[in-house]
Order: sequence, then C-alpha cells, then structure tokens
Amino acid sequence: MPTDTPQSAVRASHGLRRYLTIYLALWKNSVVREMGFKSNFLLWIVVEMLWFALQLSFMFVIYSHTDRIGTWSKWQVVMLLGASHFIQQIFTAIFLTNCTQLSELIRTGKLDFMLLLPVNTRFMVSFRQVDLGGFVNAASAVAVMIYAGNQLRLSPTWAQVVGFVLLAAVSILVHYSLMFLLASVSFWTVRAQGIVWGYYNLFNIARLPDEAFRGLFKAFFTFALPMLLVANVPVKLLVRKLSSPLEMLVLLGMAVLCLAASELIWRTSVRHYTSASS
Repeated sequence: MPTDTPQSAVRASHGLRRYLTIYLALWKNSVVREMGFKSNFLLWIVVEMLWFALQLSFMFVIYSHTDRIGTWSKWQVVMLLGASHFIQQIFTAIFLTNCTQLSELIRTGKLDFMLLLPVNTRFMVSFRQVDLGGFVNAASAVAVMIYAGNQLRLSPTWAQVVGFVLLAAVSILVHYSLMFLLASVSFWTVRAQGIVWGYYNLFNIARLPDEAFRGLFKAFFTFALPMLLVANVPVKLLVRKLSSPLEMLVLLGMAVLCLAASELIWRTSVRHYTSASS
C-alpha cells in the first residue's frame, strides 16, 4: 500500500500534464484558425459588445421609471448584468462551439475517429475549439462590473473576489453540464441544435434579479434549470446581499447534480452509439 500511493500520484500527475499539453495544442490550433479569419473575429466581438450595450440601455430605461426591482438598486443590477455577461462569455469561449458541434460530429461520422483516440472522448469533444473573442467580451463585462462597483462604493475583500471567481466557475460548470446534456440528445435525434440554442437563449433570464420572479417560474429556474442562481449568487456575494451560505450551497449542489446527469446521459448515449456508417 505505501508503494502504491506514490505510484498513483505519479500516474495522476503524468496524466494531468498530458491533458494540459493536449489542451495547449488545441489552443494553438484555435489561435491559428481565428487569425486566419480576422474580420470575422473582430465582427463578432463588435456584435457581442453592441448586444451587451443594448442590454445595459434596456435596464437604464427600466430604472428611469423605478428606483428598485425588489431590493436591487440600479447599479446592483448593472453589476448583475456584467457578471451574467462575464459568465456567459467565458462559457462561450470555452464550451459553446464544442457543444453545438456535437450533433455534426455524430452526423458526419467524425465522432468515430475521436472515439478511437487514446484520450477521454468527452474531453476532446468539450475542449476541441476555443472562441478567443469570448475572452475579449468577458473583459468588457469585468470593466462594467468595476464601474458599477465604484458607483456602489464597494470595497470587496480578497476573500469576496476569490469567492466570486469560484462561484462564477461553478456557474460556468452548470451551463456546460446542462448544454452538454442537451447536446447528447443528438445521439438519438441526429440534429439537436435547436434544443441547444434554445437553452442558450435562456441565458437572458440570468441577467435579471431573482426577486423579480415569483411562484412556479422562480422555482423552475432555480431548481430545474438554475438560471436564477448562476449570476445572482456570485453578485450577491460581492454586494453583500447573501443572507446565508445556503444559496451558495444550492448553486454548488446544482452544479454537482447537473454534471452527474450530463455524464450519465453521455455514457448511456455512447454505449448505444453504433457509428454513422451503421
């Protein structure tokens, strides 16, 4: 037993370095691809920034008629918009393209070759491409959050900042798990882009304060599709609106459940997959 433990640690370390090396190679390939289409790269950055500006403008129009939504002030909601956009753009940069292309990999038979690679297939499917524009748009969201924080006279501690980053990472995991789960429906329907993009459109709900909703709608988008948790909980930590750690625990619990469900559906789907040529 004493000799097995160091060997296991060495194997785990070697495996981690191997996957990091593969991911760096995928990053390099994505950079080369993006730089080959610079105009498209810049255009999508501009489009996303205009959309973000439109969302902010819409919220300012709402607050020209009211002082608060529930207990949320104008600049608290602006920070919520920034956090939601940040989470969405990081998710977009890392996972969105890969999740939406799963059905195409199945339809064209390219998944057959990926299943033969000596690496975890879900890893390759999930991290095959990187959308670099998402990181640029995420930076603009951070800038908006910093400005809103200045308007609120916030002085977050390092613990709050680190907590926000960790909760944002958990929220990204929720989005990835649910979208990957929906993308796995492609094994049974061949094309599932409509379902996947339908979920992506629900991201708009995450931009709104949870106190704006009541009843069944709020319960559904908290415990079934946790859209009202993914941005609200991290921002509540920054603006000191968390009444207890329970909301953070609920977000973490939903992330674990969503990841487990997506892995179960993925494994079940792969077991029943008979290749595109069958």
